[in-house]
Amino acid sequence: MTTKTTILKARWLLSMAPGSGVLNDHALVISGERIAAILPWDQAEAQYPDAERVELGQHVLIPGLINGHTHSAMSLLRGVADDVPLMDWLQNHIWPLEKKWVSDDWTYQGSMLSAAEALRGGVTYLNDMYFFPAAMARAALDSGIRAGVSINVIDFPTGYAANAAEYIANGLAAYEQFKGEASLDWTSAPHAPYTVSDETFVALRELSEKYDMQMHCHIHETQFEVDSSVQQHGMRPLERLNKLGVLNEKMMAVHMVHLNEAEIAMLAAQKVHLVHNPNSNMKLASGVCPVTALEAAGVNVILGTDGAASNNRQDMFGEIRAAALLAKGSTCNSTTVSARTALEMATIRAAKAMGRAADLGSLEVGKLADVVAVSLDALECRPVYNPEAQLVYVAGREHVSDVWVGGRQVLKGRVLTTLDQTALLDRIEHIVGQMKAGL
Repeated sequence: MTTKTTILKARWLLSMAPGSGVLNDHALVISGERIAAILPWDQAEAQYPDAERVELGQHVLIPGLINGHTHSAMSLLRGVADDVPLMDWLQNHIWPLEKKWVSDDWTYQGSMLSAAEALRGGVTYLNDMYFFPAAMARAALDSGIRAGVSINVIDFPTGYAANAAEYIANGLAAYEQFKGEASLDWTSAPHAPYTVSDETFVALRELSEKYDMQMHCHIHETQFEVDSSVQQHGMRPLERLNKLGVLNEKMMAVHMVHLNEAEIAMLAAQKVHLVHNPNSNMKLASGVCPVTALEAAGVNVILGTDGAASNNRQDMFGEIRAAALLAKGSTCNSTTVSARTALEMATIRAAKAMGRAADLGSLEVGKLADVVAVSLDALECRPVYNPEAQLVYVAGREHVSDVWVGGRQVLKGRVLTTLDQTALLDRIEHIVGQMKAGL
């Protein structure tokens, strides 16, 4: 069988490889599922005369964006409870709705909706945390997106599981079913310190070690969480988790809004990855993650959207821009979190956090061809002095025209190639109609 070769010709190419800059008038050559070459246009034409050509004009090619934290199925709860504090939002709105409605099919349909939204926004990888992981796995495979699928555990009963042992057993069953799928990774995912016991954290740490999985956990999201831990355990959540041995290079700690200097130093020393969710934290009034101090300490900070129920957009271009602006505004320092740094948080740094930097996060020869074409043709994107900064401060997800995942084109001219959008929306409307009737 002949391997397909495709040449993507664009005005600019931003590889995000360490030390790289913007390449002008370069082509990216895809052979099969990987990047075969990055060359000036004329050299690519000469070396690959029989390749398929995709002319992209005034576009910039970038690596596929990585959403470091989301709850994909919760797109079905988008807008259901806005403008309320986090614990009220969880306890009085989200958890009761989830108890009533969440099922395997509900999770699959919501995850398909999120995958479609993500791909149309230049996101080629979702790091998910939710129940019914087999449903998320099927949705990722059916939509063509990559995913980190979670073995999610919370220490109270839901419609998915009755106790921690059952959550873990269900998650491992899904892992065994799909573990051969190259586009799926798996995480050991305790929900949060305030919903998971010491014993469960230890069990999930051992699971992470046994199966070589990253860990994925909400930590220090609100001041209430921190204060409650001091009252219940006599220590702050991070100190408790450090004593349990879960803070290491496998941990992706989500939110991390309320941190002191000693905790920041500990995160750096333990090589913990931090997932910053600026828009969700602002919307829920959780506070502002001290990204500038974390950067100065050397902590690997990446970006996530959180779920559509609390953001309400799963829009990584929005997170990239918010991360840059929020850091500047909160520190009165216009030099912190540059455009380049913000883009790294959604690409090469995120791949490192997922343990996938060898294959993902940058456009380099030999890596998987997860590529996004962003059009800077539009009136609102002109003129272009610095394509790198233009991606952060001007362009949005609506300017994403084409997306490839592992060399397969999944978005072509803003149209998804892997699923029927009309049929998907019909299914979503049916589910949401049932939910509204039950409210």
